[in-house]
Amino acid sequence: MTSITPIDAMDEEAGGDLDPPLGFATRAIRVGHRRTGEGEHGEPIFTTSSFVFANAAEAAARFAGDLEGNIYSRFTNPTVRAFEERLAALEGGASCVATASGMAAILAVCLGLLKTGERILSSRAIFGSTTMLFNKYLARLGIETAYVPLSDLDAWESAIDARTRLLFCETPSNPLTEMVDLRRLAEIAHRNQCLLVVDNCFCTPALQRPLDLGADIVIHSATKYLDGQGRCLGGAVVGDRKTVGEEVFGFLRTAGPTMSPFNAWVFLKGLETLELRMLAHARAAAGLADWLLAQPMVARVHYPGLSAHPQYHLIGTQQRTGGGIVAFEVRGGQAAAWRVIDATRLISITANLGDTKTTITHPATTTHGRLTPEERTTAGIGDGLLRVAVGLEDPVDIQADLARGLAGL
Repeated sequence: MTSITPIDAMDEEAGGDLDPPLGFATRAIRVGHRRTGEGEHGEPIFTTSSFVFANAAEAAARFAGDLEGNIYSRFTNPTVRAFEERLAALEGGASCVATASGMAAILAVCLGLLKTGERILSSRAIFGSTTMLFNKYLARLGIETAYVPLSDLDAWESAIDARTRLLFCETPSNPLTEMVDLRRLAEIAHRNQCLLVVDNCFCTPALQRPLDLGADIVIHSATKYLDGQGRCLGGAVVGDRKTVGEEVFGFLRTAGPTMSPFNAWVFLKGLETLELRMLAHARAAAGLADWLLAQPMVARVHYPGLSAHPQYHLIGTQQRTGGGIVAFEVRGGQAAAWRVIDATRLISITANLGDTKTTITHPATTTHGRLTPEERTTAGIGDGLLRVAVGLEDPVDIQADLARGLAGL
């Protein structure tokens, strides 16, 4: 188990310049809300498809981009904008584009920035749907993807060629919680004129700020911890004003993978408690990881906060604490893993994560089930692997629920 590093101390170490100069928790509650003439204390939901102009000249100026203001909720909505501004402030970015889902955010980055003949270099340890997007759908457009081990920096460097435009990774990875040194990976990317894109879903800006470490773009599935209660689908892309604010936004404006105002409002409320929740998830997950180490039918535990984790040295400098995801391998393969899942009475059997409710899934047959057996083996997704997204219940109850299945083995 590791101590918790304050996020502002990490900002300082990384040379981050917070603007406005407010604490993380304050930004999570206050940024983005512009009160209307009604004087509301909470953020309003603008449930309108379009907006009215004062005259024809104003309409023309807004459509031409000469005058800022709302046009159409596919790409300009005040509630969505409030969420975008708040998340950008938390991540330390200049621009944020909100999308309909996390996968829509990845799609918007790829189609907004890449063209036929260009290449993505990705870590092998990524979400199964992201692999399918890269291998099946982007490949149809002539955008090739190559894969390297996440933490092998030499492999990243040697795999870059003249067509490589974008380096993509999750850190920690799904589901094995592997990490990569983002400062060093950013140096490799920029030395080769590539953009570094980081999926920060598992940590959120409460535990890790990739832009401060040199990344160019951060991607989120807002569905997960940003919401925190499993209520809505959404995604986000955070970065600079040119790459994200113009190019990725331009794709969203035209193609329309848009976040709804209601969902944006839900995410705004989720951000208010983000830091409190992430620290509580991490404390409970660290305790569960320690407990799992002592279980005789558990062959291996994957959790960044354990001293045996290969990238444990990044805790406290890159990543504030271990996070809320624990993966572990049981002896006996798929049959044993399924018995553990089926014996639970409290934990929710679902592939979602980032909820107040603890969830459990068998990655080889769910989140990574569409990969070939060879692809799963290469990614380290074994048949006995289970992923637990530790919620906010009493940790003793979570352990007792897992103990039922483990005892049956």
